[in-house]
Amino acid sequence: MTRPATLPWTAFGLCCAIWGSTFLFISIGTDDLPAVWSAALRLGLAAVILTALAPLTGGLPRGRAFRAAALYGLFGFGVNFPLLYWAEQVVPSGLAAVLYSTIPLSTAFLARAYGLERLTATKVGGAVIGLAGVAVIFSSRIGGEVGVLPLLALLTGATVASLGGVILKRGPVQPAIGANAVGTAVSFPVVVAVSLLAGERPALPADLEAWIPVAYLTLAGSVGAYVLMAWLIKSWPATRVSFITLVIPIVAVLLGAIVRDEPITPITVAGSLLVLVGVGLGVQGDRLRRRDPARAPA
Repeated sequence: MTRPATLPWTAFGLCCAIWGSTFLFISIGTDDLPAVWSAALRLGLAAVILTALAPLTGGLPRGRAFRAAALYGLFGFGVNFPLLYWAEQVVPSGLAAVLYSTIPLSTAFLARAYGLERLTATKVGGAVIGLAGVAVIFSSRIGGEVGVLPLLALLTGATVASLGGVILKRGPVQPAIGANAVGTAVSFPVVVAVSLLAGERPALPADLEAWIPVAYLTLAGSVGAYVLMAWLIKSWPATRVSFITLVIPIVAVLLGAIVRDEPITPITVAGSLLVLVGVGLGVQGDRLRRRDPARAPA
């Protein structure tokens, strides 16, 4: 049965919409729970839900597929999440958005290194223009004194998240739910260990209100958007999928205007237009090729 051409674009749009709101919920959640432990709790709950759902879509991956899913989870969640949650406590949100917008660039270079995609001027140019657009959007929120370690943590988190996606792309085709079930299960003890080493005290949310960000990040973020992204990675070139990270800041700005009455300035509009131009170029750079090159074994 032929898949509708609009289906991947729908998944792309849903990922942008969901992740455009998750950074807000991360900041809310860390008001009541230790930062890294909050990430661990989210992963643990997601692992249980996804493992229960996996038999409905083909079960858990095995062999080479399991290895790819485990590495995808280890890098994308186990390393990325602690770095992101920890650094978000001290790094201004605008600067964090800019650093995470390096993901299309790192993905393009990593996909080329693994022999998955060509490194074209259009693709790299789109990623650079999009990154510049994000920097323009948040230009008024980038200032302030920030230590080197939090900045390195965010940049490292963004890069290893790219690596996780490329490794999943390189591996055998597998159900997205099963891949994320393995990924969250593998990363959960890693994030718990980091939380304990950081001196955090594990705790559950004290009341219903405190459970809301945890539930949203678990269901919408880990069970929803990450499953959609894993499916997209197998359906599209990895670099094209990574351009989601450039659209997320635009969604976040729009949500801020709708929910918090935050003003949309001419600078914000100019930056958003730059982002859209960059995304358009980057996606076109991938679509110029009718198909991906043959994948190497994971």
